[in-house]
Amino acid sequence: MMKKISKFDNKEIIKVLEAGGLVVFPCETVYGVAVDSSNCMVVEKLNKYKQRPLGKPYAIMCSGQKMAEEYVSLNKTAFNLYKRFLPGPVTVVSKGKGKVPKGIESETGTLGVRIPDYPDLLKLIKEFGRPIVATSANASYQRRPYKISDILENISEKQKKLIDLMIDAGELPHNEPSTVIDTTLDDETVILRQGEIKLKGKNEVLSRSDENTQNTAKELWQKYQDFAGKRAIIFCLEGEMGVGKTVFVKGLARAMGIRQQITSPTYDLLSCFQSTVDGQQLAHIDTWRMIDPNSELDDLNIKKLITDRSIIAIEWADKAIEEIRKYLSDAIIIWVKIRYGKNLSDRLISWGNL
Repeated sequence: MMKKISKFDNKEIIKVLEAGGLVVFPCETVYGVAVDSSNCMVVEKLNKYKQRPLGKPYAIMCSGQKMAEEYVSLNKTAFNLYKRFLPGPVTVVSKGKGKVPKGIESETGTLGVRIPDYPDLLKLIKEFGRPIVATSANASYQRRPYKISDILENISEKQKKLIDLMIDAGELPHNEPSTVIDTTLDDETVILRQGEIKLKGKNEVLSRSDENTQNTAKELWQKYQDFAGKRAIIFCLEGEMGVGKTVFVKGLARAMGIRQQITSPTYDLLSCFQSTVDGQQLAHIDTWRMIDPNSELDDLNIKKLITDRSIIAIEWADKAIEEIRKYLSDAIIIWVKIRYGKNLSDRLISWGNL
């Protein structure tokens, strides 16, 4: 039976965690849910609560860098991020050491670590003596949980029964979720999810032709293609009519090894293509004709596309921003904005992570 408390009682919380329980807790971003990182049985329980597919990894919360280094190997990039941003709303992904139960690290052996900027939570982890496995307390694809009612009003009775202890600290400030940064590609960092912390650097190029636009799509694909098959990747395209959104998708398809002709699915809404190189699926969506893009994307079964770890390109994505935001935790989302330049053939292409 779920028990509620209004503040951190570390003795009570640790007792629940050590018994294999699931704890809902507040932090500096949103309400989270935690389990013991040393218990092999809890991952299945967490998956049932989150209603997420097998194979999607979790992050651990540590009390500091020293604890983190017991579980991950930090390269120079990771060291710099720890020094600059932690404690704080940043999850740093590094090579794991295989010291957590199966299902917490990714299928490729990487592990995300967060050191929260929330004194009560840091004190709890220190007293617990080991990391907690933590993720947001909302079920997958549901609203961000800034208060307890955001959780309880959007989960089933079965999910509620999985919660053993809930710390209700009232409504939290409406901050963004943590920024997730992969440091395992030694030559660069890759932002898997953009949160409150935004890294400096402007991504913008001037395209003077359709070929330039397609090459920009190719370069973006090369930056993220190592994650294909591991997570869904969504390219969200924003721009006026005729600016080159479909041209961008043509370049993306070509880079993926798709030989079929790409046209905008304005009337069909969704077209799917298969790569001849590795079998990856590209789902091309156009929201232009949608009356209610948020619900109509759901009708197109975008959840399954994401669960299947597809590559998705959405034209007029700005019309469906609320629906797309639901998948921040489950997909890498790259927002691409294309604008007209000074000359007839010029296009300004900028991008970043949602």
